[in-house]
Amino acid sequence: MLRKGITESFGTAIHSLGAAQLTGTVINRSKRMILDTLGVGLIGTRTSVFNKVLTHSQMFTSEERSSVWGNSDLSLPPQFAAFVNGVAVHSMDFDDTWHPATHPSGAVLPAVLALAETLPSRPSGLDLLLAFNIGIEVQGRLMRFSTEAYNIPERFHPPSVVGVMGSAAASAKLLGLTPAQCSHALAIAASSAGAPLANAATQTKPLHAGNAARKGLEAAQLAHIGLEGNPAILDIDRGFGVYYKDYSPEPLADSSSSGYRWILDDQAVAVKRIPAHLGMHWVVDAALNARRKLENTVRGFDLSQIRKVTLRVPPSKYVNCPTPTSEHQARHSFQFNACSALLDNKVTVETFSEAQMKRPALTELLSKVEMETPKDNQPSFDKMYCEVQIETHDGQLCTARCDTFYGHWRKPLSNKDLVEKFSVNASSVLSTQGVEGVIDVVENMEKVSEASILGSFLRRTSSPLCQLHQIRY
Repeated sequence: MLRKGITESFGTAIHSLGAAQLTGTVINRSKRMILDTLGVGLIGTRTSVFNKVLTHSQMFTSEERSSVWGNSDLSLPPQFAAFVNGVAVHSMDFDDTWHPATHPSGAVLPAVLALAETLPSRPSGLDLLLAFNIGIEVQGRLMRFSTEAYNIPERFHPPSVVGVMGSAAASAKLLGLTPAQCSHALAIAASSAGAPLANAATQTKPLHAGNAARKGLEAAQLAHIGLEGNPAILDIDRGFGVYYKDYSPEPLADSSSSGYRWILDDQAVAVKRIPAHLGMHWVVDAALNARRKLENTVRGFDLSQIRKVTLRVPPSKYVNCPTPTSEHQARHSFQFNACSALLDNKVTVETFSEAQMKRPALTELLSKVEMETPKDNQPSFDKMYCEVQIETHDGQLCTARCDTFYGHWRKPLSNKDLVEKFSVNASSVLSTQGVEGVIDVVENMEKVSEASILGSFLRRTSSPLCQLHQIRY
């Protein structure tokens, strides 16, 4: 029997994987990812970058319309709904992160939700879960073709590389494409992949998630009407291999097997507690512990006591920003996040506001920071650590180290805390009925008869249109 090509094996898997192959672990983890992504997307609709891309997207019209999250009377063509909702998800860098490094959900969920609202087949909640997980799986498999991908990235922002492929795969599944069409969808998507990391810490970075959602959806739609690409796009270095220096692909295992092993079975995602680059979570936890040690030593916290703050972090140029001048730079600054945690004993959404960033006390504390990159501190979200050392004027040292923060896949958020994070974020936009409705639908997603019911709750910013008991399972 001839061995399948790599792209062919992916196309076959996208087409043939079924809901019966979703394990309990995969269903539970993906529902947590969906709920968290909707929450950060909803609060993200109140950001400047979201409003700018929404203004742009409203210039486009079509007969098919999909919901804009957090807007009761606004819809867009599905491709642009996927785009703006994807931008919202990543607008505050508050969305989930996987290993190897990428933000998996923000590229996929906006696409499948926008598409599901337009399909005459009216996909069920289980259909949506399956498509979502195929989009996540494809990203995970592609990242494992490169050891370079296991580290904090240096050249391309990962959601722009693998995210568009995941979006294409998930959309292809919902559209019911043939195996060959699924392969072509990946090939088409690959020509929209790749964004330089230089746009990290700017307003353009959230567009990487939005573009991944939009372009992946469009790739699947184009494949649906017969457009073709290179059928070996994943097999060759000049295909998808251009994005990785050490690309070494392998075909997927037999996707028809009832025992198919999903990556999400073995590797959960990190869920963020603060709206900042994932690396900031280590340094914030270490800073909070160092502050507590200082308070116990000198019976209180006084900025004037501090002579120097030393941060020991992994090497990464794009999260080294000593004096950030924008909220996006601040979200990517070890120095800013450590000092904010030391000064305020917390880091929150408000931490990145202009007023908080311009405080003289914060500026003073930032001037006392020195950063070191020890050789044993690897730039990997699975192996890195952060250490914060406070030195007082009278020579006292208070040091704290974080190896695994709360929310990391090794130390996941409890369901209670994850739902609370969603509720806080979503309630800044939705009514109580909307918040409760989204939670109810997501928690029962595999029983929901029509996935599009989720859109009705995501638009509920005022009085409810129906009661929760009208949800059909």
